Amino acid sequence: MTTASLGTTTRSKDGVAKIILYAVLVLGLLVVVGPFLWMVLSSFKPEADIRSVPPTWWPETFTLGNYRDLFARLDFPQYFFNSALVAALVTAGNLLFCSMLGYALAKLSFPGRKTLFLLVLGMLMVPGMATFVPQFVLVSNLGMANSYAGLILPFLAGPFGVFLMRQFLQSIPDDLIEAARVDGAGEWRIFFRIVLPLCKPALATLGILTFLSSWNNFLWPLVVATTEDKYTLPVALALYSVGQNQTFYGLLLAGAVVVVVPVLIVFLVLQRHFLRGIATTGLK
Repeated sequence: MTTASLGTTTRSKDGVAKIILYAVLVLGLLVVVGPFLWMVLSSFKPEADIRSVPPTWWPETFTLGNYRDLFARLDFPQYFFNSALVAALVTAGNLLFCSMLGYALAKLSFPGRKTLFLLVLGMLMVPGMATFVPQFVLVSNLGMANSYAGLILPFLAGPFGVFLMRQFLQSIPDDLIEAARVDGAGEWRIFFRIVLPLCKPALATLGILTFLSSWNNFLWPLVVATTEDKYTLPVALALYSVGQNQTFYGLLLAGAVVVVVPVLIVFLVLQRHFLRGIATTGLK
């Protein structure tokens, strides 16, 4: 077999491999995007079309009735404000406190540092439901039930955020921090003026993941919020989309679209830093 024929065969195999790879990627994309696309299209369908068997993709009759019912039946501005306030403060708290704890574990030397990091790793292995009841009892005993404090304070810092920031901060050269100390900068100034500006990729990653988790949180607000003025959007949608004998799927799908939009906006704004953070976190 000549060199030319070998080259042709190799290129042919590479072409087949690329076609298979692209086919698998397209299939995976359809699996991921398909339910979301069906949710958006179905939010414009009448209730009867949503319940039709077999289900249809494209609405036979476009209607905005589901969105009109959503804003008419729900105190939407109040619920949106509650969700936005809780998600924003929880995200800000995690960005600040997790980066501070990560900096201490990565760059400061103090007794018990390794033990503390092992505790953080241990907390990553504990399922959230295991601490749900003790956390609720603690919040209730502190008088924070049915309050913004009860919705926000238990989630201002988490072990995943501490671990993420610690791993990223280890990639920052120690010489840079030592040079700042030699120049007379204190730890607070080093942290806010030097360290934080270098952590944008990790902060964007942590911010997106925390905002998504807090925005979609359902069980904790459902238990802690006992009056309608403290409901978040997921809780309000779950409660008001269910009637005495049926579930109003049109209202539920329209609300789901509205809930997803802020998360998409946050991701689109921070996606460049998010991808860098995913790619570099943990590398040293």
